[in-house]
Amino acid sequence: MEYRRMGRTGLQLSALSFGSWVTFHKQIEDQTADTLMGMAYDAGINFFDNAEVYASGESEKMMGRVLQQKNWDRTSYVLSSKAYFGWRGKNNKPNQTGLSRKHLTEACNEALQRLQTDYLDLYFCHRPDKQVPIEEVVWTMNTLIQQGKILYWGTSEWSGVEIMEAHRVARDNRLIGPSMEQPQYNLFERHKMENDYLEVFKNVGLGTTIWSPLASGLLTGKYNNGIPDGSRISLPGFEWLKDSVYVESKIEKVKKLGELANELGQSLAAISIAWTLKNPNVSTTILGATSKEQLEQNLQALDALPLLTEEVMGKIEVIMETKPVLPQW
Repeated sequence: MEYRRMGRTGLQLSALSFGSWVTFHKQIEDQTADTLMGMAYDAGINFFDNAEVYASGESEKMMGRVLQQKNWDRTSYVLSSKAYFGWRGKNNKPNQTGLSRKHLTEACNEALQRLQTDYLDLYFCHRPDKQVPIEEVVWTMNTLIQQGKILYWGTSEWSGVEIMEAHRVARDNRLIGPSMEQPQYNLFERHKMENDYLEVFKNVGLGTTIWSPLASGLLTGKYNNGIPDGSRISLPGFEWLKDSVYVESKIEKVKKLGELANELGQSLAAISIAWTLKNPNVSTTILGATSKEQLEQNLQALDALPLLTEEVMGKIEVIMETKPVLPQW
């Protein structure tokens, strides 16, 4: 396993990490989760990602049960949670969502209980909150660090401007600013990582724990001939995902990319995940899996990484045509 520094921090994250969005509680139960987390840990993965909203809190409870059963040395792995959406769904009351001091603090305490841990290594603001002053967010996160409840705080799906504003507030008040961001990044979704965040990387540094490297399964080729039963975009409540993933023009590109992967003797999934790791600004790529076979295939991305030469990367660009156009200034 390769390990990378998380931005300008001293924390080392495995290049591949393991997440629970959609899968935990919705697609798999405790025994499978135990097996997959064990496989991931044995392969050198040291970061396990979660959030309050995943399966309405049940995902964190499941991960907490597995971690208690495994009884791994707590200093050997990195654990995260995220706050913004709340976990009660339609039953959320006004202060049970968002980034207010009240919700960020209470969501942190609830995550600690569900995950059965004394502290979170990483704590993310799961989305920006236009209704809460950025000063309140930065002060709250700094307080949680001082209390020892979290070690690093970060953002998810914030704009580069919003992240820089948080750093300005932190600098002006001698507080700790955001250390990491969790954006979507894959061969179809590239704007934030390859355009919007460039000034952030350059000026203040930023670790990234990227999600959806396979575009919700599209980059595995599983949707090339229709939507399989039990797949992520076939699940109730994920219709919004289907509309963005199951697009004919995207599927045609996936088919061509699959041909290139075959020429390299690798799976399409391994090549797609490895492609994200070619970006030096990626700290870790989060994997999701519902079976041992799926996780084993995804872990092969490390073997595929050396095959992505400049020539191969050029062929991928010709197929995908998704490289952002940078401003000319």
